[in-house]
This record gives sequence, structure tokens and C-alpha cells, in this order.
Amino acid sequence: MIPGQEAIPNITRAGYSDIQDLDLGLVNFFNQQHSASHDKDLALAARIKTFETAYGMQREAPEVFDISKETDATLELYGVTRDTKKGFGWMCLVARRLAERGVRFVELIDGGYDKYTNWDAHLDIHMHEPLARKSDKPIAGLLKDLKSRGMLEDTLVVWTTEFGRKPADASPDEEGRTHWSTAYSSWLAGGGVKAGTVFGATDEYGLKIASNPVHVHDFQATILNQLGLDHTKLTFRHAGRDYRLTDVSGRVVHEIIS
Repeated sequence: MIPGQEAIPNITRAGYSDIQDLDLGLVNFFNQQHSASHDKDLALAARIKTFETAYGMQREAPEVFDISKETDATLELYGVTRDTKKGFGWMCLVARRLAERGVRFVELIDGGYDKYTNWDAHLDIHMHEPLARKSDKPIAGLLKDLKSRGMLEDTLVVWTTEFGRKPADASPDEEGRTHWSTAYSSWLAGGGVKAGTVFGATDEYGLKIASNPVHVHDFQATILNQLGLDHTKLTFRHAGRDYRLTDVSGRVVHEIIS
């Protein structure tokens, strides 16, 4: 989804929905006839199902992205107004609306939709402060909202990034920070994770891991475990080597699981 006037481009059927329904009815008639004569063609059946799913999404999506019927209390929780159509608060609220309608995976990216939401702090690390302030309320609102609706128990919320930022640069004149993958923080909430648990620590400068290191493969293995997937059983062989979602390594961090 893209924050703005139309979250999914060209999703609205206004003005020709009746004609489209007739068209799709005719297409479905021919699909079923063709499918009946190819009853063992699983690829054909899957393709038909894909188009049926796309139509279902088109039919339901406009209502999901319309937050105008939410209560005043809910809108305040996320820091948005009834006519909001962009911003991280809108994205968090729509994420909850998608989750409660059965969407299993929702990804939000805070950045890139206007010039004031760029976390790329190579030139100025201070830009993180206003961005953090802008995202803090919606994130807290999402967690509170999920919990109040009884959804947080089986919804895993993951807040993470590609890498951190180096604690300091060689030159005292530098206000920005370069990429730093050696040590940085991520957090999980809900979904069977222990609340209020801090696991792992860096040295006093944030340069190196001092205790309980969690590799990115461990992090992924733990997320998959909470989704009911054993990451060791997803291995496949390609071009002479084994692959899986955790790159044939990683352990589940059971210390943070309730």
C-alpha cells in the first residue's frame, strides 16, 4: 500500500462495477468449462484461484483503507484525523484493520513517501529525533489497540532495520553516521514473546556486542518459530549448495519466548 489519496492504484470500481461483475461472470463460466476438461492441471487451477483472489481483494480493499468510520478515541490513539490518507499513523491503523480482517503478513516502511521521512542519516544523525517523535505515538497506539482487541496474543509485531548507525565517526566535524551492522537493536512484541525483556548488550560505546549476541539468522529463526515454522525444515538445494530462510544457520532465541 502507498500512503496517499489511493492506497492501491486503480482499485476503485466506481462507475463500472456492474459491467465488471458481468464480465467476470462470463470469464468464470469459461474458466470452469476449461478447468473441467483439465481436472488434473494444478497450475491451471492455481492460476484461476489467483485471479479470483485478486478480484476479492479489489472488492474488499476500499473499505479496509477507509478509516473514516473509526472512533474518535481510536484516531487519537494513532495521532491521525478522520480524513488522513498518509503518514505513519495512517499506516499503523490500516495495518490493524488488515490484520483483523485476516491478512497474515503486513509490512510497514517508515520512510520514502515525502522528503521529511528519510532515516538515511549519513549527513545528519539529528534528523532521527523528529522522525522518532513522529513514529512513537502510532507504534504505541498500534500495540495498545491490538491488546485492547485481544489480538496481540497471536499477532507478532516486529520492529527492525537493515543495520544500525556507527556510534561515532573519525572526524569531529561529521554530523552524520555511516552504516553499522556489528551491533544494533530490534524489538518484538506480542505473538508469544516475553514482555519487557531485554536480551543482549553492547559495550558502553555501542560498537561491539558484549553479551548474548543474536545474529540476524537467529532473529529470523525466532520469528519463524513464533509463526509456527521450523526454519531447519525449509532447506532446499540450488546450484550446488543448500539454502533456507536463515541461510543454513541460526538458532531460535528461546530466552525471549514466553
